Amino acid sequence: MRTLFPCLIILIYANALTAQSGYFPERHEIWQTKSPESVGMDAMALQNAVIFAQENEYTGSKDLRIAILKGFEREPFHKILGPTKKRGGPAGMILKNGYIVAQWGEVQRVDMTFSVTKSFLSTVAGLAVDQGLIAQVNDKVGNYVWDGTFKGAHNEKITWEHLLQQNSGWSGELWGGKDWADRPPRSGGLDDWKFERPAAPGTVMEYNDVRVNVLAYALTHVWRQPLPLVLKEELMDKIGASTTWRWHGYENAWTEIDGLQMKSVTGGGHSGGGLFISTEDMARFGHLFLNNGTWKGNQILSPAWIQMAMEPSIPNPNYGYLWWLNKKGDRHWEGLSEDIFYAAGFGGNFIVVDRKNDLVVVTRWLEPNTIGDFMALVNKAL
Repeated sequence: MRTLFPCLIILIYANALTAQSGYFPERHEIWQTKSPESVGMDAMALQNAVIFAQENEYTGSKDLRIAILKGFEREPFHKILGPTKKRGGPAGMILKNGYIVAQWGEVQRVDMTFSVTKSFLSTVAGLAVDQGLIAQVNDKVGNYVWDGTFKGAHNEKITWEHLLQQNSGWSGELWGGKDWADRPPRSGGLDDWKFERPAAPGTVMEYNDVRVNVLAYALTHVWRQPLPLVLKEELMDKIGASTTWRWHGYENAWTEIDGLQMKSVTGGGHSGGGLFISTEDMARFGHLFLNNGTWKGNQILSPAWIQMAMEPSIPNPNYGYLWWLNKKGDRHWEGLSEDIFYAAGFGGNFIVVDRKNDLVVVTRWLEPNTIGDFMALVNKAL
């Protein structure tokens, strides 16, 4: 049974909180840079990593409606349900001790970021736990959202942690999306997928946007306000993020709370929607996590939550609370620190946090299967 503030976690992080990266850019400030050599990095090796990112652009169409429909054409009934935006070219930032040591592309351009959105959604859940809106992650979600979304012998067993680790097996339909039709197995056909019994909650990790959207819906009811407003007021304004980012839901994703109609957002963009954000704002978000939820001495997100969010789940040691982990497993980056966690999205969007080396790395539109090679090049510069 997890608790929010175990003494051990507080002791582990006590020293870390007093040893933050010293530089935190103000809103609208030109982000300060340092030469790689001044922070103990090899400039030539770092330049090789940047060149690699520029030369290995995601090969999908820049018209993301086309890229989305092609990328998920195996899914029955799949269609665009939310807004999309044509993307830019490769872009990225590498921070060391909070300073920019390398950047490329249009870092202030707002683009879709797809499943990187999931890590922002996880953070909104963390803020709810920190503020006592959710007592414990092992609580059943149906005790908080009792409108039938978690009704039935299977769904009523689902906890917040199951949803955060993508092992809930939630069964149903939301905003026109059917859980069984989202990223179906490679084998079988329509009837096989439709009538397959969902795995018991907590036993099998399945990457599934419909179930992530159920989490967003449940959190909207817990916060009793739209999640973009929560994210803005509770986090993004506090870290000096720009006013350019947007978080969208599907066109029909409306719910009524306290007599008010509000949009329930998505946790990704594979049917449109999700977070539209700049590289710079993604870097600020990563820098907050590098510093254990603290920004200029202001504790925005508790270290206890970050510790919980980065613990490997039982079904998948490479996955925590909607964050990927560089632990031993199918997605392990050999030769790199296991104290790395990252947000990953369709089309090669990544926020990588390397706590051991005080690094934050953001890439946009990098061919996804080359991220391990890219990070190995960055590591060579250390």
